[in-house]
Amino acid sequence: MSEPVEPPFSREDVEILERTGVFQGFFRLDRLRLRHRLYEGGWSPELTRELFVRNPAVAVLPWDPDRDEVLLVEQFRVGALDQRANPWCLELIAGIADREDEAPEALARREAREEAGLELDGLRALPSYLASPGGSNERLSLFLAVTPLGEVGGIHGHPDEGEDIRVVRLPVRQLQPLVDQGVLDNAPALIAVQWLLLHYEKLKTEYCRGGE
Repeated sequence: MSEPVEPPFSREDVEILERTGVFQGFFRLDRLRLRHRLYEGGWSPELTRELFVRNPAVAVLPWDPDRDEVLLVEQFRVGALDQRANPWCLELIAGIADREDEAPEALARREAREEAGLELDGLRALPSYLASPGGSNERLSLFLAVTPLGEVGGIHGHPDEGEDIRVVRLPVRQLQPLVDQGVLDNAPALIAVQWLLLHYEKLKTEYCRGGE
């Protein structure tokens, strides 16, 4: 018999004893004292955990089925400084929610205009996920944008916010080698690209003019 997938607990099985903000800048860091129920019964001892607090985020992979190209962006990332030889990362168009009541789809469209000068057509929701639940509350919503890429390219972003973003257009056939070589090494890009490749034949039939 297989083990149940759903955990036997809920939010009510966690007791927050204290929550303190320890840093507030562009991001926020909270310290929590808590305890939670145990699988074998009873409660855990009091635990102290730091929580990196971020607003929800979105990321979108534009795909032009007629050209069979995708659009990625490249920019400097401070988190990559100590992790790879080149801290300029190839990524999806992405952004953090910073406007009240802005739907994830609207945020994805706004970020596509700001980061790539691209107006998106149809958006297809991919699985959303918790980026790093061991220490962050960030949930990221992924989208595939089935959209003409035209002659989109160049450098974009807001220089006053330190953004210097290069548009990179690639044939779909180049994506798997980039994954295999470790060039694409960030979670949103890996998940969205692998989803596209996994469903590629079905998507081509669905969207390509030649498949009609």
